[in-house]
Amino acid sequence: MRLGITLFTPYGLFCHCPSVGCIVDNFPPGVPVSEEILQPQISRRRPGQSSITTPRNEADIVSIQSGVEGGVTLGTPIAMVVKNQDFRPSDYKGNTMKQYPRPSHADFTYLEKYGVRASSGGGRSSARETIGRVAAGALCEHYLKLAHGIEIVAWVSSVGSIHHIPITTEYPRTSHNPKFLQLLQEVTRETVDESPVRCPDPEVAARMEHCITDFRDRHDSIGGTVTCVIRNVPTGLGEPVFSKLEATLAHAMLSLPATKGFEVGSGFEGTEIPGSAHNDMFIRNPNSDSDIKNGFAKPKLATSTNNSGGIQGGITNGAHVFFRVAFKSPATIGLSQQTVTFEGESDGLLEAKGRHDPCVVPRAVPIVEAMASICLLDALLIQGGRRMATLAP
Repeated sequence: MRLGITLFTPYGLFCHCPSVGCIVDNFPPGVPVSEEILQPQISRRRPGQSSITTPRNEADIVSIQSGVEGGVTLGTPIAMVVKNQDFRPSDYKGNTMKQYPRPSHADFTYLEKYGVRASSGGGRSSARETIGRVAAGALCEHYLKLAHGIEIVAWVSSVGSIHHIPITTEYPRTSHNPKFLQLLQEVTRETVDESPVRCPDPEVAARMEHCITDFRDRHDSIGGTVTCVIRNVPTGLGEPVFSKLEATLAHAMLSLPATKGFEVGSGFEGTEIPGSAHNDMFIRNPNSDSDIKNGFAKPKLATSTNNSGGIQGGITNGAHVFFRVAFKSPATIGLSQQTVTFEGESDGLLEAKGRHDPCVVPRAVPIVEAMASICLLDALLIQGGRRMATLAP
């Protein structure tokens, strides 16, 4: 995947192959990094971490293969690998799984595209490929924090019909709700991770966990949403027309398995607000700073509200960037489902085998953070290069 000038290539994508990983090119040299710095994010997405995730139990230990020497990046391609240990291709060897496509899964479409398909775990469509994304994202996020103090935090904002901050008559728009605005300002990963669901509200998290458990016990699945905030974002990030920051974020998020929707700032709720109420009024920035940090200074202007989600005209304005991603209910479930054979010759019932998440959003949180990190670093490198190349007046 190429986002601007940063090249991120996941490899060994298959769910039941010996390893998975990625190669990151064009990463800045001289950045101190180690496996210990990257491992926490990879551990947050690993399977088998709680009773509401897939029971597949992987350690998911990352190993840096190239591009780092003496504890610092060299500016050359950085390869990272994670070994698969608890893989069972035999779960997919029965006649039923060979004969019938899983409803709403990629089995059928991959066969239509390539004329052949992976026999186990969905092949390249398996969410196991997101390990490479998280490894690359952890690397990018590490730089963003060191160079600019940028913080990226995601959390589960809904499971099924259970919403962390539901719409009320007093606050019919989430982006106007003081509780939500405080959350954007204060939420931390430590708070998010206090619950296996990764919702920062204990009472709501308990209801979400019960919901997921109920669907798991019925061999069914349920979807949800993940909200993400990016704090301390410099102004000027994002390219006009086709590479606006919200466009690259949408591209990145909708490339994730099981995603079905994306919105930034006020999102779809904003369509119901008149311009007079939706416009973010400019004010003097009380935190304006003339000191330039790594090529960027805090702006002289801020906004009194943030319906724009920190992006105007596709370019960051210095406010918090926030967005939400929708994940559908996982397609592979244990319930019997009516389907037909790949050849279309006969009807049949499919009871899918294998170990799968009843809801993907708890483990999707670090994946969303990772893709946001990749997008933001790329935007920073582009804008930083432009500033270095600009002739002083």
